[in-house]
Parts: sequence; structure tokens; C-alpha cells
Amino acid sequence: MSFDRQAIYDAANEVSNWGRWGEDDQIGTLNNIEPSDVIAAGRLIRKGRTFSLALSLKEPIQSGLFGGRWNPIHTMLATGTDAVAGNQDAPGPYLRYADDAINMPCQASTQWDALCHIFLDDKMYNGYDAGLVDAKGARKLGIEHVRDKMVGRGVLLDIARFKGLSSLADGYAITSADLDACATSQNVEIRKGDFVIVRTGHQERCLASGSWEGYAGGDAPGLGFETCFWLRNKDVAAICTDTWGCEVRPNETKDANQPWHWVVIPAMGISMGEIFYVKELAEDCAQDKVYEFFFVAPPLHLPGGAGSPINPQAIK
Repeated sequence: MSFDRQAIYDAANEVSNWGRWGEDDQIGTLNNIEPSDVIAAGRLIRKGRTFSLALSLKEPIQSGLFGGRWNPIHTMLATGTDAVAGNQDAPGPYLRYADDAINMPCQASTQWDALCHIFLDDKMYNGYDAGLVDAKGARKLGIEHVRDKMVGRGVLLDIARFKGLSSLADGYAITSADLDACATSQNVEIRKGDFVIVRTGHQERCLASGSWEGYAGGDAPGLGFETCFWLRNKDVAAICTDTWGCEVRPNETKDANQPWHWVVIPAMGISMGEIFYVKELAEDCAQDKVYEFFFVAPPLHLPGGAGSPINPQAIK
């Protein structure tokens, strides 16, 4: 598939949710989740097994190709070696302890994109001006607005396994037909308000090889541009993948960087999760043939944030 910039604007206009939930809306497609959906999702817990969908923060996935991001830096501020050496004992009553700190970009590992993360020219989702995001953070659409919304029915679409592959090839564009056929094969229905998680196998390929070269910003399998219409038609709450940027790379046009992002975040207002670790969940789903589960993944309460690290949980 190849298209020009006008096709991006046309798609953005077609899938736009601006004004759908009111002119002051700041949570976008998460409005598709009803309280009854959360209650029903809770009933999907049948065997009490929990899967963390967070990649280890010690994995050096960032290469600095996008926004100068660096890998998380974990620093010990106080240690057990300090304690046993007696360094914490003076000058009087003491407490022996360990303490630490972490320094990281908000999108350096498994994370949510906030709706203020991507602009369509000079506008954000729902028509908010991009200038509302400044050095102090986002005055509209910050990640804090969704801190109590990331819960509901999760569905895994294991595209790699459906294709009989351990990993899709770099540059493979997942189509809407792929998504539908995979769901049919897994005997699972995509419903309004779902958190849809797509497995490409790309992350697992990097873990197996011990190399993250090209993972951040390089060539990758991912969602094709056409799937923006699929997402709008399905009215899902959020889309997540095991890749760095969800959409296929190289992109399907040379007229824009990350053209799918241009449409799904600022026009549709969809919540997007990236760098999800799904290996154990996918293996369990393949074994018991159950691809739906209770999903919860709250972001940090970071007012004005353009994203947030998370530790998503899938509970079956």
C-alpha cells in the first residue's frame, strides 16, 4: 500500500471522534467502556492466573533514534553493603536500609501514549491546540486524565502464531483482514470497548537473539495504515502491540513519519500501548484456547504527561 499526505488527512477526517463525546472530552475512545463492560470483564477471571505484560526495565531497547530517549537508569542510593559496613549507624539511633532511584523517559519501555503525544499539524485530539503542550507539560490531554480508565476486557490477537510464525517479518503490514481472520481462528469476538493486544513476535525475536538493534525506530512488523478504519469501526478502547511503535516500519508512505499515528491518536483519540511483553500470555492462550481476559494497566498519576510507563496485567 502506498499513499500521499492527502490520504492521511482524508482518513483522519473519516475516523475523527472530535466532538463525539463533547467539546471538553479528554479521554477519547476510552469513552467506549461502560461500567457494565468492566463488571463483565471481571467475570472472565476463571483460573486466577496473572500475567505481567511489562518488559524488564533493564532491557536496553532504546537507541536514541526518536526524541533522544535513553534506557532507564537504575541507581542505588543506599545498600545492604553500606549497612553491614556500619556506614548508616552514626551519628546516633540508626536505620539500616536500601533505597534507590530511576531515571527514564516516560516512553522508554512498556507504556501508554497520552492523547497529547501526537499532533495533526497544529491540533491535538478533539481540536485542542498543540500549543497547549509546553515546557511545563500538557494543559489538555495529559496522561492523568486516563489514570482510572485503563481497565476492562482484554483480547489477544496472536497474529504471528496465526500465521504459523515465531515472528512476523520486518516491514510486514498487518491488514484488517489479518485481524479479522485471526480473531475468527481464535474463536474470539472483538467488541466495543475492548483493549486489543496484537502479538507480532518482534520483541521475542530480539530477546532470543540478545540484540535490540533496530527495535527502537527501525524496521518492524506492525499495523498497516488501513487498520485505522478497522479500529474506528470496532470502537475499541485501546490498541497495544509488542513492538516499539505499533505501526509497520518502514512506513507505507514517504510523505509522513508514522502516518498511522497521525490519524489514530489526534483524530480518533485512541489510547495506544507499546512495547508490551506478551510471551507467557500468548503461550497460555494457545494452550487453553482462551484469548480474552480481565485487563488492567493504570498509568502513573503524572499531570501533563505525554506518556507513562506501566506494568499491565492480564488476568485469566
